[in-house]
Amino acid sequence: MQMMFRDRVEAADKLADKLESYRGQRPLVLGIPRGGVVLAARIAARLAGEVDVVLTHKLGAPGEPEVAIGAIDESGQIFLNDPCWRHDAPAYLEREAADQLAELRRRRQLFSAGRAAHDPAGRIVIVTDDGLATGATMLAALHVLRARRPARLIVAVPVAPPDTLEKVAALADETVCLDAPEGFMAVGQFYRHFDQVADAEVVELLQSKRS
Repeated sequence: MQMMFRDRVEAADKLADKLESYRGQRPLVLGIPRGGVVLAARIAARLAGEVDVVLTHKLGAPGEPEVAIGAIDESGQIFLNDPCWRHDAPAYLEREAADQLAELRRRRQLFSAGRAAHDPAGRIVIVTDDGLATGATMLAALHVLRARRPARLIVAVPVAPPDTLEKVAALADETVCLDAPEGFMAVGQFYRHFDQVADAEVVELLQSKRS
């Protein structure tokens, strides 16, 4: 029977229980916007850590924007699920990457509000989202963060399909996942309440934790 969460806060609390050993070590908890920031803020509060965002963005398939063909990070580096997209649809990929890079820059300006992002170097870093599907955005985030030399890089997610979890675990020092069902279809199927998270809520969460 698949696990069902009431909402993102309950999912975060269950993850925080599994991460209790990091309390007192001032972990840096990074959420992938927007839903992941709800979890990150809660986990950081539970573990007496700090919260911030890690910004990567899904690259959608032609005509199917919700289907990820890869992801892009703030530097413009592209991570593809299948390298054939570079050869089969280079013009589309270039346009999609430019659009999503512009969105990342908008989000950084909005979410950081003039503050520098927390430096993960030498720190215990926990990266979270409200769930993984293809995992493209999380994989991109892990590549970016690993290059910045954290002391320990941990992925914490409520739910993910087994094949995605295997790919993610290969890039992390530790992976905490509460459920990895075979019958995975979409992240939202594991939540009773899975409303869209607005930019304003992300800003409020980050500001309240920094004040």
